[in-house]
Amino acid sequence: MLEPMDALIIVGILVVLVVAIGIYLWSTYNGLVTLNVRVDEAWSDITVQLKRRADLIPNLVDTVKGYATHESAVFENVTKARAATIGAQSPTEAAQAENMMQDALKSIFAVAEAYPQLQASQNFLQLQGELVDTEDKIQSARRFYNGGVRELNTRIQLFPNNIFANNLGFSERDFFEVANPEAIAESPRIQF
Repeated sequence: MLEPMDALIIVGILVVLVVAIGIYLWSTYNGLVTLNVRVDEAWSDITVQLKRRADLIPNLVDTVKGYATHESAVFENVTKARAATIGAQSPTEAAQAENMMQDALKSIFAVAEAYPQLQASQNFLQLQGELVDTEDKIQSARRFYNGGVRELNTRIQLFPNNIFANNLGFSERDFFEVANPEAIAESPRIQF
């Protein structure tokens, strides 16, 4: 039979153990929430920049159309790529749309190379500058997003977090990866 002091020690140890587990779960949950919000914020930044680029595309197409009216296939591809970019809801969809957009932009700038008067157009040059700026911002936003996803996924996979993370409602997130790295290895050539 346990002495009253031994029983009190056992109860004290159990209380300390329960409190320690509670503190661990509380801090793990709050840390995962923080990382999850950071990834959501980073995804929002990506969508803002993709939308900005998508908004620039019609102006670019209109400018080029004025000089190259017979290049309808190029303009259709740009329009499809723009629609895919705007409609992307996940990193995977956005990556597929990114491939389409890179190919479409390369095509439209290849067409523009054939028209020296277009290359000298102030409106076209301004659109080029804005597009370069937007592409830089997209790359930066993708790096920030992927960094946040890396932190979140690492925290979820670490032991003992991996035991509790799914039960707390957290799952790993997808990186913003492009299916065809060669398509984006080089930004569209937009300097003439």
